[in-house]
Amino acid sequence: MSRNMTARVLRTPHEMDRDGAAEEDERSSLLRTSPPTWSSYGPSPDQPNLQADSDVDIVISTDYESTRSQSSIVTIFSMWNTMMGTSLLSMPWAIKQAGYLNGIGLLIIMAGIMAYTSYRVLTAGRSLATGALSEFSDVVRIYLGRVFEVAAIVCSLVTLLGGCIVYWILMSNFLYHIGVFIKAHTDSSQSHQDNASYFLSTPRFSDATCDNLTEVIHTNKTKFETYWDETLTVPLFLIVVLFPLINLKSPTFFTKFNSLGTLSVIYLTVFVIVKASKWGINLDLNRHHASLPEYSSNFEWSFPALTGVSALAYFLQNAVIAIVRNQKHPENNVRDLVIAYICVCITYTFMGAVFYAAFPLAKSCIEDNFLNNIASDDAMAFVARIGLFFQMSCVFPLLTFIIRAQLLQFTCGSVWPSAKHVIGLNAVLVAVSVLFAIFMPKIGHIISFVGAFCGFTYAIALPCAVYIFACRRDGNLTFLKLAFHGFLIFLGFINFVAQFVIIGHAK
Repeated sequence: MSRNMTARVLRTPHEMDRDGAAEEDERSSLLRTSPPTWSSYGPSPDQPNLQADSDVDIVISTDYESTRSQSSIVTIFSMWNTMMGTSLLSMPWAIKQAGYLNGIGLLIIMAGIMAYTSYRVLTAGRSLATGALSEFSDVVRIYLGRVFEVAAIVCSLVTLLGGCIVYWILMSNFLYHIGVFIKAHTDSSQSHQDNASYFLSTPRFSDATCDNLTEVIHTNKTKFETYWDETLTVPLFLIVVLFPLINLKSPTFFTKFNSLGTLSVIYLTVFVIVKASKWGINLDLNRHHASLPEYSSNFEWSFPALTGVSALAYFLQNAVIAIVRNQKHPENNVRDLVIAYICVCITYTFMGAVFYAAFPLAKSCIEDNFLNNIASDDAMAFVARIGLFFQMSCVFPLLTFIIRAQLLQFTCGSVWPSAKHVIGLNAVLVAVSVLFAIFMPKIGHIISFVGAFCGFTYAIALPCAVYIFACRRDGNLTFLKLAFHGFLIFLGFINFVAQFVIIGHAK
């Protein structure tokens, strides 16, 4: 805890009541007259602002000048780039969990819900004093109190930790397949048939794989297979590469590679189009053909896995204010927000639906990382893994820096209280990430849990609660407004609880 909060704990009940009343008076005064202030736990106006998105890609804003120079095109693209991330790799798997048509419909509905709550965050940021944009954490503190502001910070930290775990799992996966590809193509003494355990390929579609059908079980592993294992050794090798990087004081160097996220999304889109054109459409929605490999159900009871994944995929609430702060025409913010969500929804739906419909093997084979369904010797998949590995290696230090900035600033009053604090915190983050990569390398389940949690708390409950309190303050709270926003909060809560119900049923 900060020194101020520690002192408050040591006071008597009478003093605590008096302080609580003073804080309430301060909050009321701020609602009436005071200009917006910067969050006690966030960066100051002259420092870079690091925001994590739904998939924990980073939006970096360093311009806090009063001049506005950002066009609507830049604003829309920034929102799109912020929301596009690792959830893209899990979209075909998420559609499998929900059923084909049901999955597409839920992706559209979730985009609408998340766009609406992002709109509420945007309008809440303008609701104070002169109308200048203030951080959402400030708005939460003023309307709901410091306890809810701390809750918002905790929710943000949980989301970032989930991002670290997913990134470590994916980097281990990509590094493993890169090593397999290089080993197979540099070992001239082995034929393609001898390397079947590496490629996991099928006779009909040499680039599409299904572990259930093609995995080769070896009783005697080679030295390479023993020391280059996706879940046992590669996650540990990553420590040597990444741990020194995350202990640097400044992440400025890694921010230069943020544009690689856009290139990765473009390449993956081309990748899916090329594979789909090669495979053709392999989709049969007729329930009487359930025995066919191409059969797909239109509805599955494990659909909350998709709503959890999509909650994280569309997560923009903690970055939307930073993105629009320098908008040249702020009156277009709402329009730009809607356009950005439409573009993101189209991208996610296209990637998930097209890969799912074209996948040539049984739909039950689709992995939570669709690159796992492509053989290790596939050249396009090799390029994708190389690019994604390099991109994530640059983003991971940014994630740990944001966690450090939020947690250590809150607890110690400094982003860098000492090398011991930073190394200790980073050691814990890496240890947790490695343990998940070894014992639970299932990014689909992790994304769905983290997405449902942050979707319920930060993305739905807090914006709706702030809006309800704002309407109550202004005297225009109606039963319809209360019921609608209460229903959204209820949906977010049910979505989170449902993740525990379906954990044993998700495929």
